Amino acid sequence: MIISLIAAVDTKGGIGKENRLPWHLSSDLKRFKQLTTGHYIAMGRKTYNSIGKALPGRIMLVITHRRDIDINDVILFDSIGSAITYAKDHGENELFIIGGGEIFLDTIDLADRIYLTLVHVDCSADVFFPAIRDDAWQVITSMVVDKQAGDDYKTDFKILERKH
Repeated sequence: MIISLIAAVDTKGGIGKENRLPWHLSSDLKRFKQLTTGHYIAMGRKTYNSIGKALPGRIMLVITHRRDIDINDVILFDSIGSAITYAKDHGENELFIIGGGEIFLDTIDLADRIYLTLVHVDCSADVFFPAIRDDAWQVITSMVVDKQAGDDYKTDFKILERKH
């Protein structure tokens, strides 16, 4: 099974501010939907809370240490490892890790691929994507995306794969 991280980051690696995305990017949301539909997606509880609902066409795995919550239409796990094992055991071919910062940090060394959207802004984020080491990753594709209707900023779409 391929483990893929998918994230949008600002010019300083920021991915969130005050428990939400610090921008609106229709083109990136369309890319996210196209890539993740039909797959398992794993996230932390705060990321799930920022989304606020189950996303159609995806099986949502939420990692939380809290025992006092009950979320409909998602599967709860107490570790990212158990969520990964569950997806693999249920025949997933590409698991998407969608955040947040702690989950990305816990999985960057396990990941095979990164779908990265570089957002051309510094949003003064308070949550960050882990550093991507040049000696561990290679850019497979890169595409500049001009600001489109529904986009707050210009972006670059990149796909990185782990060097072997």
